[in-house]
Parts: sequence; C-alpha cells; structure tokens
Amino acid sequence: MKKTWREIGLNEIKGIRIGQSENADAGTGCTVFLAENGMAAGLDVRGGGPASRESELLNPLAAAQVIHGIILAGGSAFGLGAADGVMQYLKERDIGFDVGLQVKVPLVCQSDLFDLSVGDPCVWPDKTMGYAACVNSENGGNYRDGNYGAGCGATVGKSAGMEYCMKSGIGSYAVQIGELQVAAVVAVNALGDIYDWKNGEKIAGLLTLDRKSFRDAREVIYADTEVVENKFTGNTTIGVVITNGKFDKSHLCKIAGMAHDGYARSIRPVHTSADGDSIYAVSVGSVSADQDLTGTLAAEVMSEAIIRAVKNAESAYGFPAARNL
Repeated sequence: MKKTWREIGLNEIKGIRIGQSENADAGTGCTVFLAENGMAAGLDVRGGGPASRESELLNPLAAAQVIHGIILAGGSAFGLGAADGVMQYLKERDIGFDVGLQVKVPLVCQSDLFDLSVGDPCVWPDKTMGYAACVNSENGGNYRDGNYGAGCGATVGKSAGMEYCMKSGIGSYAVQIGELQVAAVVAVNALGDIYDWKNGEKIAGLLTLDRKSFRDAREVIYADTEVVENKFTGNTTIGVVITNGKFDKSHLCKIAGMAHDGYARSIRPVHTSADGDSIYAVSVGSVSADQDLTGTLAAEVMSEAIIRAVKNAESAYGFPAARNL
C-alpha cells in the first residue's frame, strides 16, 4: 500500500510541549505533556490494572472541556505524586482553570506503569521529578526515544517472570496528511511480546531459557491452565495520541479507542488483567479533520511508536534490549 503521509518531527506539532525526567539508577521516570492554552482530551483504558489520576475529567459528561497537562510515569500508584510537581509548575505560571479567585487550578491527568521490579523499588517519580520534567519541556523540550522518561524502567515479555523479559523504552512517531498532523508517544511496558505490525516479525519479548532467542508468550500461557492470582511482575503500556485536528472530548475518546488497535497489532497478548493499558488522545489545533481518518491513522502511528520504543531501548538492569540480542 502506497503511503499517503509523510513523517514529521514531534516538535512540528504546535501547541504542546514535552519534557522528560528520570532516575536512571533507580530505573524510573516521567514524561510530561503541557498545553499552556489548554487541550481537549479523551482517554480509553483497556487494561485491567491501571494506575491513574484525574481520569474522570476526560469523561465526556464531565464539565471540563480542556486540560493543561498529562503525565506518563513509572512507579505504579506510588508515582502519581509526580502530578503535584506539574501542578506547582503550572500554578507558578498562572496556567489553569479560572475559578474566580487569586489562583487558577491546573487540570492534570496522569497514568503510570509498573516498573517497581526494575532498579530500586523504593524510588519512584515524585513532585520534584514531575517539576523537573516540566522545566525540561521548555525551549523545545528534551524528548528522546529509548530509556528515558516514562520508558526508563520499561520492560516487555514477562509472562514467565522478570528473569526472561527484555528491556523496552518510550517511543514516538508523527506524520502529516495535508494539514492534518497525528503523532503517538508510548511507553511500552507490556506483559506480552512485541511484533512489527507490518510483517508480523517478533522484535522483543519473552526469552528462551538460555536468553538467546524468543519464546511465544501465548504458548507459555496456553501450556498452563492453572489460575494465576498475581501477574503483576511489572506491566502496562501507556501512550498519548496528539493531533492538530479539531475535536472535542467525545470524539477524542473514540480516537483513543481506535488507537488501541495499534496496541493489538503490535502486542500479544494485550489488554490483560495485569496490564493497565491506557491511551490519551489530545487536540491542540484547529484543522478540520475526519474522526475516522484520524483514528485509523492514530492506530498506525501508535504501532510505529511501539517499534521505536523497542528498537531505541538499550540493555539495562540486567535485561537485554532488541539491539543487543
């Protein structure tokens, strides 16, 4: 199929800033998305174990029509405190919802992945790290694919435990069709294996006993019919779709849902009870765009971002990366 779009840089999408901060020794970090003028946003959660903050703001029935920040972070529920730093940063700059008082209230949503089984389980993103990521978003930001931000402690292929998993990271991909721009940023921390959606080739995931090649995570799961009560060895894939198309919350919730097709094409198994798989979709522009076109494109850029996350990861914490296998 001939491509009808061209790849662009994340920084070509105006109206949003991205900053990252991490503690590489502890194996955790956060990635912050800021919109000083506000951004319409939707959310679709498919995993059974999400760690999140202010998710109800994105319910189409909720009053707020825009938010000012989104955080993807590690630390599981412990890391939700990183939003306090983002709140402080925005408050200091008088950014937020005007409640008619001397202070505006920033509206900030957050989703976290489970990386406590990597690095130091007693260190997670906090207010200081969240604030630092906001500072790092200034002057063009410091976003990078790989072992950075929310991808610092990300791993994949954990259906047989952490001993046979691989290092992953955060990845991005952005495209443009006409005036419409659509991008995805995703921290890939899945229980399942990762595939190249274009040719079906496995590129990361569950390793064999000698850790030199791949096993199929699904075959491992199928081989044992015993009920496993606790699969939380460290999972959840969290991402953000960004578009300059003009959409409201309800349309963005649908676009986020369509973007989950990108997860399903690239991660097997996906959306398990041990994953908190979540996707935000945000609008930061005024380009007239079709919802279904945008959602279909969102799924494809999400799959490409997943590939970038895996291929840009570096071996760390005793876990091999795809580039080194």
